[in-house]
Amino acid sequence: MTHSFPFPVLDLRDLDAGAESAARFRTALLRATHEVGFFYLIGTGITPALEEAMLGAARAFFALPEEDKLDIENIKSPHFRGYTRIGGERTAGKVDWREQIDIWSEDAALSPTELADLPPYFRMLGPNLWPAALLHFRDVVLQWQAAVVPAAHKLLRAWAEALGAPPDYFDKHFTRPSTRMKVVRYPGTEGEETGTLGVGAHKDGGCLTLLWVQPGAGGLQIRPGDEWVDAPPLEHGFVCNIGEMVERATAGYLKATVHRVVAPRAPAERISVPMFFNPSLDARFPALELPPDLRKSGEYHQDPDDVIHEVYGDNLLKSRLRAHPDVAAIHHPDLVQSGAY
Repeated sequence: MTHSFPFPVLDLRDLDAGAESAARFRTALLRATHEVGFFYLIGTGITPALEEAMLGAARAFFALPEEDKLDIENIKSPHFRGYTRIGGERTAGKVDWREQIDIWSEDAALSPTELADLPPYFRMLGPNLWPAALLHFRDVVLQWQAAVVPAAHKLLRAWAEALGAPPDYFDKHFTRPSTRMKVVRYPGTEGEETGTLGVGAHKDGGCLTLLWVQPGAGGLQIRPGDEWVDAPPLEHGFVCNIGEMVERATAGYLKATVHRVVAPRAPAERISVPMFFNPSLDARFPALELPPDLRKSGEYHQDPDDVIHEVYGDNLLKSRLRAHPDVAAIHHPDLVQSGAY
């Protein structure tokens, strides 16, 4: 089947279709993440019915009265959960044109006594904030997570083999994966706002992102070279990309690619659901000992203004403090003042 898309389409079902199909999948995965850093993924087990349910739940949430959404605004959560109003998040220091709800792994918050001897990133453990006015929203989100997480694990194991490691190489770092999910609405723009960036140019800081976008909604652009390239959504598929922890762990052989989202023109809107699949907060993501033929093809340069740490929790805390300075000022002023992140 021929697809007119800017990067490869991989079918996760090929991993269960015999040794030759699985080998072709791993080869294509390695090539895509080395050359572009992005690929499309189908065959994940997400059904059309679940896609419809997610899109309906997202639209119902964003259509709630403002007071219902602000009842779970993220400034009430020291754990960076909940609703963010338009203009409430920043990318590379610039305000994003979107509203969203952040849903992370569900955890119990640690007490000040428990946190006293732990690294600061453990402050992010805590409960999610759910809209009381839309009870079925939580059920749909949990169904989505239950379907996407196993697909992400399967992809990770294929990746390990493609890089010359045993399939379980990453497993110990994902015993309690830090799954961070957003349900996002990009409002349409008009007049002087036309061309506004829903999300500014950036690389993802973690390991793996699986992005679902409502059918027909464009806006995602990637920059694998000197020019921006449109990356339209693929029906019943995900747009996947790797983050800077993987780029760092492979000494630059795998590429974390800069991307952005251009807000749609009114009256259109754009709904998307990214899932950031990352290791446990305290995981020290290992550098891979690549085969010689791969090792010589990589190049990695650290950005001194945006250091990628070995421990995932440090990267996540850094990005959240920068993206949500209001939450940081209210709940973590000591970290802001220390300048450590």
